[in-house]
Amino acid sequence: MDGPRLKYRYDHYTWPEIRELVARQPVCLLPVGSVEDHGHHLPLDTDNYLINRICDEAARRIPDEVLLLPPIPYGFEDHHMSFPGTITVKPEHLEAFVLDITLSLAHHGFRKVLLADGHGSNVPILDLAARKTIIQSEALCACFIWPSLISDLIRKTRESVFPGGMSHACELETSVYLYLNPEAVDMTKAVREIGFERSKYYWHDLGAGPKVRMVEWWTRISRSGVVGDPTLATAEKGKLWFEAAVDALVEFIQEFRRFELRPKLDLH
Repeated sequence: MDGPRLKYRYDHYTWPEIRELVARQPVCLLPVGSVEDHGHHLPLDTDNYLINRICDEAARRIPDEVLLLPPIPYGFEDHHMSFPGTITVKPEHLEAFVLDITLSLAHHGFRKVLLADGHGSNVPILDLAARKTIIQSEALCACFIWPSLISDLIRKTRESVFPGGMSHACELETSVYLYLNPEAVDMTKAVREIGFERSKYYWHDLGAGPKVRMVEWWTRISRSGVVGDPTLATAEKGKLWFEAAVDALVEFIQEFRRFELRPKLDLH
């Protein structure tokens, strides 16, 4: 590491210190992202950068209540592999890898594990890993994708069309990246593209999910990589949404830490 050890970083402690921390039962927070196309205006690290910054800022604010683990930087991306630069991990491999981590934490005595997702196609995989963690250990494990923490605020403050304006490399992701690191965003190359078939039941949008889910090959619905409208992105909206996501994550970590570990019953 560079500089002093950080109180909220899991990997900044020695093993005897970790053993002592178990008694305090902080929430173990694991960010999971991806390396994939995000249009012509955002870098491949978008999902990693956004979820890592949200988790780091939340942990910095409540360092006695959370332990932030090193992130998992790769996700399930098969449908994006038509775009150069994308790196994919098979879903069964990602699920097993995450489960190995959560069960390791449970083995050491931690009882609250939270999987923080920055990439939509990781959601079902992390959900299964969280469920299996609970079944196979004494820990509670939950997961979320970060826009879901602020869905009500997004609905009230977005300018892009719903559904479709916020899906990938969109108004939401571009705004938050603009707020956090504007030098890495090239807005002269941002384009609006909403190419999926919309219906009463099926759509793509990070603000609120559809009733029926389907993820096609990405090049069937986007030639730029964008699904949404990044041309409406601003740093001001990015600040609003970033701060709200951090606040919500802090609030849930504090709630989750208080969740009761109830005994399992066999009612045969």
